[in-house]
Amino acid sequence: MRIYARENMAQKLNSMRLLEQNKVLYEAIEYSDETRDAEEVAEMIGVPASMVYKTLVVEPVGGGKPCLAILASDRTLDLKKLATVMGVKKVGMAAHKDAEQLTGLKVGGISALALTHKNWTVFLDQPAINLEHILVSAGQRGTQLRVPTAAFIRLTRAKVADISSE
Repeated sequence: MRIYARENMAQKLNSMRLLEQNKVLYEAIEYSDETRDAEEVAEMIGVPASMVYKTLVVEPVGGGKPCLAILASDRTLDLKKLATVMGVKKVGMAAHKDAEQLTGLKVGGISALALTHKNWTVFLDQPAINLEHILVSAGQRGTQLRVPTAAFIRLTRAKVADISSE
């Protein structure tokens, strides 16, 4: 594994700076920024879909603070399970436009690591704890970060919960 970002990367992102400030080793992986689907990203970079984690913006129905739900690209978010974990009656996925407006990041590039300064509540799907590393968006389309799962949980203050189905 490479320590920190590849030298030939066009720019260093805030997520990379955060990892470096916290002495977390990571690998940056670039791919076509036209690809937004996490399963396609996994195929494109040659890793199992169960290692590439997508970040979804979820809002409580009827109002309340939105959260980030992070799960493997080959799994489906279970809205009922997430609502239970959040302690609300019902939740819904934010529309792409709303997700971008809420996070300031483009869909396909939304990253909990890039949003730590905004104190988002982050829910990481339970299967992630069985993996030493996961791949998550770096905060812009076309760049994934391979990070240690434990460090990701610590830095994002993620709550690990069963929030998905196959």
